[in-house]
Amino acid sequence: MPPKAKITKEMLIDAAFSIARETGWENINARAVAERLQCSTQPVMYHFATVGELKKAAYSKADSYHTAYLMNVKGPQIMLEIGLNYIRFALEEPRLFRFLFQSGFFDGATLLEMIDAEQLAPVLSAMQSSVGGSTARVKEIFTTVFLFAHGYASIIANNSLSFDEEQIRSQLERAYKGAVLAAQEAREDKK
Repeated sequence: MPPKAKITKEMLIDAAFSIARETGWENINARAVAERLQCSTQPVMYHFATVGELKKAAYSKADSYHTAYLMNVKGPQIMLEIGLNYIRFALEEPRLFRFLFQSGFFDGATLLEMIDAEQLAPVLSAMQSSVGGSTARVKEIFTTVFLFAHGYASIIANNSLSFDEEQIRSQLERAYKGAVLAAQEAREDKK
């Protein structure tokens, strides 16, 4: 008789991530993960003291997946492309979007904490190389564009709003230009 396949922690996280992606994070539980891997619930409880810990691990995987998705940019306007990718993600992965931004799993308590989170560092770095200026200036611009894009993305992820890329691109570009001008004005006012 061949030995039983070993269920690894990574396999459990992958299964929980798939469940969140396909049916929603609310459906992550020991039984659903075990069924997906065709095993008992024992490996789930061996690797994770609680289902909450498993959900946090799946959340971390979803966050990494989201960051990679955002960073897949083509073209010279990095900030605009990241914003469009953010909205596209909500359209293509609505359950993961809700898991990341509407489930309460984010550890930070404020928008500033979210912007300062290490997971956002690659996004801010790419934007800084595109926009130039200080980190503080890039964060100001990012905040404005993020709030605009997040509003669009939330509506798309939770409703059947159609995705008109040209319209969204135009509006996102205006929000971006407005944020850049506002950051420049604020810097000039300080002089």
